[in-house]
Amino acid sequence: MSTVHEALALFPDPVELRLHLRALAVLDATIGDDPQFCAYAFHADWGPGEEAALMDNGSGDDFSVTFSPAGVLVRGFDHESAMSPYATEDEQVWPGVVDEVPAALRPLLDDPAFRDEGLGVPRVTVCLWRETGDTVWRAGSAIDFPVGNGSPDGSGFLFHLLTDRSPETVRAHFEDYYERPVPLDAVRHVLAGRPMTPAVAAALGPAGVS
Repeated sequence: MSTVHEALALFPDPVELRLHLRALAVLDATIGDDPQFCAYAFHADWGPGEEAALMDNGSGDDFSVTFSPAGVLVRGFDHESAMSPYATEDEQVWPGVVDEVPAALRPLLDDPAFRDEGLGVPRVTVCLWRETGDTVWRAGSAIDFPVGNGSPDGSGFLFHLLTDRSPETVRAHFEDYYERPVPLDAVRHVLAGRPMTPAVAAALGPAGVS
């Protein structure tokens, strides 16, 4: 079984995570030919002193990574998970998932952007966080995960490009998503945080690979 507890052990430190998420957004915007189909986005002005990386696969699954002076909060939602508020009788967040979120980071979870109309709780099946000054990622310590699913909280597929950040894995994802070849050297260039050049943009763009 793959859960948030396995995922958090593979998350990088916040600085590396931020750079990686920015790179994924750049790659998605450059490889794709229509912004409305991009799954990854990065908002440098999410709120006062806040930045947010968002992923929405267009099929009902999404995650957010919000960076603030108080720390980083990661929220994910798997719409097919038995842990979804929509799957519980009282439409509440699954016990233990967010109970231990520190008070300093709770406003990031309660952002209206992460609630659906008519749902009085955050849209979340998986959550992890890291307060400023902490040295490890943390998640709920007493979550009773439902059985019968390899990734009951959705962390296995929601965060696969965050737990495996290799250029090969990132390229494979975008090749599958856009159904065309993507040059590995260009992916490496962007993931390394190097400035986008006309040559790299042309190589990644829809007309870059025949």
